[in-house]
Amino acid sequence: MAKTNFQYEKRQKELEKKKKAEEKARRKLEAKNNPKLADGSEGDEPEADDADVDADPAAEGDAPAQPQ
Repeated sequence: MAKTNFQYEKRQKELEKKKKAEEKARRKLEAKNNPKLADGSEGDEPEADDADVDADPAAEGDAPAQPQ
């Protein structure tokens, strides 16, 4: 029966831990540099304020006309 290669398994665990630590450090740095994105969103989606303005351009025309 073949022996288990414990060194290989240990190295794989170490590499996985290192990868997770690097990912965590990257996310932490991004959150520090971009406080708006600290809530976990990626930033690909438009902000709610911008979306409302662009979504309905006719909303500006709903205001009553100014008296002359």
